[in-house]
Order: sequence, then structure tokens, then C-alpha cells
Amino acid sequence: MSRGETRARSGYPVLPWGPGSFRLIERHGRVYRHVWLVFISGVAEPLFYLLSVGVGIGGLVGTVAGPGGQAVPYREFVAPGLLAVSALNGAMYDSTFNIYARMKFAKLYDAVLATPIGPGEVALGEVGWAVLRGALYAIAFMLVMLALGLLHTPWALLAIPGAVLISFTVASVGVACTTYMKSWQDFDYVLLVSVPLFLFSATFYPLSVYPPAIADIVQWTPLYQGVVLLRDLVLGVPSPELLWRAGYLAALGAVGLTVAGRRIAKLLLV
Repeated sequence: MSRGETRARSGYPVLPWGPGSFRLIERHGRVYRHVWLVFISGVAEPLFYLLSVGVGIGGLVGTVAGPGGQAVPYREFVAPGLLAVSALNGAMYDSTFNIYARMKFAKLYDAVLATPIGPGEVALGEVGWAVLRGALYAIAFMLVMLALGLLHTPWALLAIPGAVLISFTVASVGVACTTYMKSWQDFDYVLLVSVPLFLFSATFYPLSVYPPAIADIVQWTPLYQGVVLLRDLVLGVPSPELLWRAGYLAALGAVGLTVAGRRIAKLLLV
């Protein structure tokens, strides 16, 4: 009997901190060395939006109301939102489509759980890898912002940890949701959620443009919290309210990680 089975059947917590998580991350890193173009392609979408909408259309828009009501150039308003989208994209791809393929077709986790790695370590390792990918996307996007002259304050450095937090939330919830999916058709729900988040989380325009009832709904979405967090930091106007926004994302991620670990144990240790 493997250690994973022993833990699950003895009531051991499904989210143990152990070296197995790092071994799984190392395994993914070795695999992705041969498909490194995938990482580059993941940065392309928000970069194209930044150049076409932020820079291109931004020349026509001029300035918009930023944090605290101050007027900021449109491209500087859009860029932090797309930075949050970069973090979301990096984490979402690996925590949904790739997890499902590894679980249902590659049968990777059946092999992993035959080793001393437990189901909680699998969940933590997969979330960790997705967070790493999201962080790499965010760093690459910030380098583009730096090259375009969109970073003007040292507070912008804290946008990297903020992007990591967004990736953690998205990855944890993504892995948890993927464990409930039965077929590839279920991934239509991923797009049904991710596309509206991208379009309506104040990425391209202020929340004030919405009717109050819609704005109340939007401001509780995780991407909106991430967009506000990064925008305030990149524009150099941090406030105490960013702490509860970060706490919201961390709490949501912790819940997703717990559910993911328990679901993986239930699905694979039967």
C-alpha cells in the first residue's frame, strides 16, 4: 500500500506539506522545457490587447478616472488590468484543461499515487505549478510595461506578489472545479466564466460605468479584486482596503485548495 493510500484511509489530512509537491512541480518543469513556446504564446493575448486597445484606442480616449478619481492616461489604466489577466491566464490553463488531461487520459496521478506522494501533495503541486506559470506570465508582461514606460513608482514592484496571489486563487479554484468535470464539453463552463470575467472586471473601463446593481455583482468577482489590487499598486496609490482585497483572494484560494485535495483523494483512492 502506498503512502497516499495509507494517509487517505487513516484519516490523515489531505493537504500535507511535503517534498512530493516539489517533485511534481519539478516533473512539470522538465516536461515544459521541450514546449517552452507555450509560455511565450500565453503572454501574447494580453499583450495584443495592450497594444491595440490600451495604446491604439487609448490615443482616442485620452484620460479616464483612475483610483481615487484621479485622471490617468487610458493605457496606464488598462495595463494593470491586463497584468491581472496575464496572471489569470497562466494559472487557468494549467489548472483546468491540463489537469483534466493528466487525470482522465494520461493517468498521471494513478502513477504518482503509487509513489510516496499523497493526494494532498498532488493538489498542492498542481496549484504550485499553475501559480509558477501565472507568475512567469505576469513578470513577462511587467517587463513589457516597463519597456513601454508604464511603470512610474516603486509600489509597482508589489504587483508581482499581487499577481502571484491572483494566480493562486485561480489555480486553486480551477483544480477544484476540474475534479467535477466529466467530459471536455464541461470546459465550455470555463469559457462561460472566464470571458465575462475578462470583459467586465473593470479591465477596460471603470466600475462606475455600470448600473449600481451590476456593479455590486462585479465587485465581488475575484478578477475584479485582483484588477483593483494591481491597478492601485502600479499607479502608486495603495490604500488599507487593498489588505481585505488580498485577504479575499487568499481565503478563496485556500478554500479551493482544500476542496481540490479532498476531491483528488476521493477520485483516485478508491
